[in-house]
Amino acid sequence: MKTIQLVKHKNTDWIYIGKKLKLNNPLVLVFGDRVMLEDVNIYKELRCKFPTGHLVFGSTSGDITAHVVDDESITVTAIEFEKTKFDIKTSNVLNSDLNSFKTGSDLVSQFLKDNLKLIFVISEGSFINGSQLTKGMNVASTSDNLLITGGLCGDAARFEKTVASYNENPKPGEIVAIGFYGDTFEASFSIHGGWTPFGPERIVTKSESNELFELDNKPALDLYKKYLGDKSNELPGAALLYPLNVKSEDERQSFVRTILNIDEEKNTMILAGDIPENSRVQLMMTNVDNIANASERAARQALEFRKNKPQLALLVSCIGRKLVLDQRVEEEIEEVVDVLGEDTVICGFYSYGEIAPFHGEHDCQLHNQTMAITLISE
Repeated sequence: MKTIQLVKHKNTDWIYIGKKLKLNNPLVLVFGDRVMLEDVNIYKELRCKFPTGHLVFGSTSGDITAHVVDDESITVTAIEFEKTKFDIKTSNVLNSDLNSFKTGSDLVSQFLKDNLKLIFVISEGSFINGSQLTKGMNVASTSDNLLITGGLCGDAARFEKTVASYNENPKPGEIVAIGFYGDTFEASFSIHGGWTPFGPERIVTKSESNELFELDNKPALDLYKKYLGDKSNELPGAALLYPLNVKSEDERQSFVRTILNIDEEKNTMILAGDIPENSRVQLMMTNVDNIANASERAARQALEFRKNKPQLALLVSCIGRKLVLDQRVEEEIEEVVDVLGEDTVICGFYSYGEIAPFHGEHDCQLHNQTMAITLISE
């Protein structure tokens, strides 16, 4: 496997990170600021640099390389595989009447399953219901050996729109999936959060998909504002710092849900994924040390039981974690690098949701407020 990385900051030229190599038919992962990606010249520039490359775009809330998190930038990681084959499929949720389940199912159904080891998903993050997307992908996956990971695109902290694409200018609603095939291809993963529940458990007495109406038969938004106190004046932004821990009857492990928006007229909260009725929820909080430690644990766990040293690490972390870390945001990346070593190429992005199974399970899930690590080698 050969890789090169380059970065473009706002109003600057492209700068190579490390060595400049010539690659044949590379997979080119392009993660960057949504406004910059919408410049039609960006696609033209990268097509000139990688005339035979497979260009995959995704907007972010921050781009990740080793030791560095960049904002208002575009970061490119180009990969030439020696033994691994890959295939890329797309689907657009706007073409299915916003049916996220069908979109996920249709996407995975396009792949030939023989010797398929990993599907890495870069999904738009504005219209998609990530919970239904992952359920649809799980239904279409017919192999217990197939790993599905990835994340939902971001838009910094603007939450205006997200874009993604394959071999064209990035556009809304697009979901890109990269399938990896090969006898020697190896993929492993892990996720960790580092958030701590606090306060009493409440029962979800009314919800619909990802909209939360009532907790303990009381308006959910009113209760949430009560817990936040003065910080409720900073909603919806403040909600990224106080997500919900959810214990569902359908899942063996609890999961975290970020509150993306609030509806004052309906007195409801819009979450990043489904929140089933009769679930038990608690508020969560964290600090910089807990987040950094969770990233380290995710890296160590992803290394367990691997046969070969990882050559590439795909990191997807949540924008809520980035807001907590603030000026110390590189610390969680440095924790991962310290575990994996300097020889492992690091790339990734801050997201509106992370896609991976729970540790020890097979089916992928939508997560919030986690660091999700996918390690690959060939």
